[in-house]
Parts: sequence; structure tokens; C-alpha cells
Amino acid sequence: MKTLSIIGAGRVGQTLARVWHQQAVFRIGQVINRSPASTAHALAVIGAGTAASWSDLQPADIWMLSVADDQISQAVAQLVTSAVLRPGDVVFHCSGAKASLLLAPAAQAGALTASVHPVRSFADPVQVAADFAGTICSLEGDAQALILIEAALQAVAAQTVRIEAEHKLVYHAAAVMASNYLVTLMDTVLATYQAAGIPLEMAQAMAAPLARLSLENVFSLGAERALTGPIARGDMALVQQQATALTQALPAAGALYQALIAPTQALAARRTHSEK
Repeated sequence: MKTLSIIGAGRVGQTLARVWHQQAVFRIGQVINRSPASTAHALAVIGAGTAASWSDLQPADIWMLSVADDQISQAVAQLVTSAVLRPGDVVFHCSGAKASLLLAPAAQAGALTASVHPVRSFADPVQVAADFAGTICSLEGDAQALILIEAALQAVAAQTVRIEAEHKLVYHAAAVMASNYLVTLMDTVLATYQAAGIPLEMAQAMAAPLARLSLENVFSLGAERALTGPIARGDMALVQQQATALTQALPAAGALYQALIAPTQALAARRTHSEK
């Protein structure tokens, strides 16, 4: 069984290590975190491994760098400097936005490099690990590294998809819009209802079925068929009246509404074209 050591075992690193340990995919080796307390917590979540520092690192077959994006370069530099990295070892990070090119110092030392990004929220590593089956993970990097990592992910019933390094930023932007910006949009929706005199609790009750059904329709029918409302009907006079009124009531919400008009018109045009 290959040994996996972890630098920066945050929620993503804890989850992956816990799943791989529980299903005997890798032997968990050493874990380095910023503090003894955070290392102890990570080891408790993972259920295996030993605490380590940069001064007492031991060799490992696979190194997972699950640090924050802005710490990847420093972490890989320290790993190379520690002199435990061997030619043929696999080094990967877990950033959704950054490519494996950040691991160039490890590659120059003979390691095989990659990036792995599980597409889901990691609020509770223990719960996520229990429900990890079916999680989609995007991969890019050295072909040999990807073969090993794909096999490890598929062994815990995850799905894998390969992407190109140059597409990482655009790929991650899609994830940001699907999760973060969707939350921002719904916050704006609730604020808009309240600007119309609707109490928050009632606003939530009104928005929830609309939002849920619309999302379900996008993924079951396709975006073109899921689109309804004034733009889909071609009632642009009403759309402009709404944009003006909303800008007067809530300028930021009005700007967002206005920004979405053109892409929604394009979507409506696609629907019209597909129905011909």
C-alpha cells in the first residue's frame, strides 16, 4: 500500500485522507499543519497518520498539498528543500483555480505532479467523507500521476474528469457562479422582495419554490426549455420598466438585473431557434 503524507490538512485534505484511509486505498503517513492543535484535529478526523514538522519529514509515495491557494508555492518549495522528495513520487494540490504548473519545483526534482479538485462543499469533513461516493473530481497534470490518482478516487466511488491546465481558471469560475454567485443572486432576490414591502420570512417562502423548480427544470429539461418570464415572452417593455423601478429602489440590485437582461435574451433566442 502506498503512503500518503499531507501538507496543510484542512477540510479538503482531511476528507480525502479519511476516505482513502477508511477504504484502505493509501496508508496515511505524516501530517504537517500550522499548529500542533490543528494537526491533532486533522489526525483525529482522518483517523490515522502522525504529526510532523518540516525538520522530521520522512519519504512518502504521494504528497497532498491541501493548503490555501496562496500557500502552494511556499509549500512545494519547502517540500523540495526538505530533501525527502524522490524521483517518481506524486505531488498534487487541491486548488480548483490553480493548475499543477505551480508544482514545477517538485517536477524539476523528478516528481510527478497534478491537481485534484473535488466539486463540492466541505463544511463538515466527516459528513462529506461519509457521502463522498459520486463526488465529481477534476484532474490535470502528468499522465502517470493521473493514472494513480484516478484509480484512488474511483476506488472510493468518486467520478473523475480530466481538464487541461490552461482551462483551470475558467473551469473554477463556473464553479464559483454555480455556488457562490447563486447565493449572492438569491440574497439579492430576498432584498428585492423586502424592498417591495414583503417581510423576510414571507420573501423566503415565495422565492424558495421558484428557485428550486427553476433549478430542477434546468437540469431535467435544459436551460432553453426551463426559461420562463417576460423575456421568454418577448415583453421587453415590462423588463425595462422593472429595471428602472428596481434601480431606483435598490441600485445594486438594479445593476444586477440589467446585467442579466442580455444573456437572458440570448438564451430566449436559442429557445426560439430550437423550436423552429
